[in-house]
Amino acid sequence: MCNALGEETRWSILTALGEGDASASALARRLPVTRQAIAKHLAVLHEVGLVETVQAGREVQYRVIGAPLSAMARRLDAIGTEWDRRLAAIKDIAENL
Repeated sequence: MCNALGEETRWSILTALGEGDASASALARRLPVTRQAIAKHLAVLHEVGLVETVQAGREVQYRVIGAPLSAMARRLDAIGTEWDRRLAAIKDIAENL
C-alpha cells in the first residue's frame, strides 16, 4: 500500500475522490493527467484496496474506501509520534552537553 501512495498523482486522485465518486474521464478533466494515466493509477489504487468500482449506468465510477486510509493514517501518526519522541531526546542530550 505504501508504494501505491508514493505517487503524487495518486494522492490527487484520492483527494478528488474524497469529494465524491468519479469516473476516470471525470478525473482526467479535473487533473493535469491523461485519462489513460488516470486509469493506470486507479488500477493500482484498486489493487491495494484503496478504491472500489461502482457501476453508474453505463459508466464505471470509483469510490475511496475509507477504512484502509484511516488505518494508514493511524500508522503514519504513530511513526510521527515516535520520531518526535526521538528528536526530543536528542535535543535534551545536546542541550545537556
